[in-house]
Amino acid sequence: MKKLLVLIVSLTLMLLSACSLEPPGWAKPAEKKNLKDVKIGLSVSTLNNPFFVDLKNGVIKEAKALGMQVKVVDAQNDSAKQVSDVEDLIQQGSDILLINPTDSAAISAAVQSANNIGIPVITLDRSADKGKVKTLVASDNIKGGEMAGKYLVEKLGKNAKVAELEGVPGASATRERGKGFHNIADKNLKVTAKQSADFDRTKGLNVMENLIQAHPDIKAVFAHNDEMALGAIEAINSSGKNIMVIGFDGNEDALNSIKAGKMEATVAQQPVLIGQLAVKAGRDVLKGKKVEKMIPAPLKLVTKK
Repeated sequence: MKKLLVLIVSLTLMLLSACSLEPPGWAKPAEKKNLKDVKIGLSVSTLNNPFFVDLKNGVIKEAKALGMQVKVVDAQNDSAKQVSDVEDLIQQGSDILLINPTDSAAISAAVQSANNIGIPVITLDRSADKGKVKTLVASDNIKGGEMAGKYLVEKLGKNAKVAELEGVPGASATRERGKGFHNIADKNLKVTAKQSADFDRTKGLNVMENLIQAHPDIKAVFAHNDEMALGAIEAINSSGKNIMVIGFDGNEDALNSIKAGKMEATVAQQPVLIGQLAVKAGRDVLKGKKVEKMIPAPLKLVTKK
């Protein structure tokens, strides 16, 4: 019965949106004066990645401090599952949605469903291509990609041959980190190969094995996240080659690898802080306050001291 009601309301609002992009007043959630009444729905792209586990923990920690409740769902890197998960969170009475998209285009339908019944949406780490989002809480991925590119130029010199391990196709982080890297690399390096490994360590290993065979003269690889970078290091070690690896995220395994002299560097994010900032932004939205369209979390290039 509840699903039918949500469907009817959604269809009604879709018809009304032909005249106005804003839902009618009755569909908008009331401002929340008591945070203990707030239910946060958190959809994470995958909890099989330490970065997103830390992000989730940041959300839970801040929500607990504010007395808010959190329901967490794991999309397991499946964009269709994530859309279904978010629809479930809507039906379960979430007051606000925090979404870390698996795919920035695919999640748009779920964002628009939330828009249609007046549930505010905040995205974390990755954006949504369509739909109304109150704010994106994320690192400056373009800047991070540029940081990696500049470091490789400084260490290897101009025109060095490098490879790139890309993240999940369609994810905004993949596009932005790649764009930043190529802003520097296309003018100063030779990117002889690039291939997606879906932000996954095992896929990073397998793809890197293939790249080494096809391009044995590469001097370095930039991976769009640490998990792929760590997989690439395993492949490089097995090959006996000396190839520099730079990752992105700053997770614990990567930092330990840098200390051990295996990974060269990582563009470190602050996932716990991203989660905390998202909850604070959600609190402000529910209290009727205006928030910035983008809330940045600082980046830092970490190398062995």
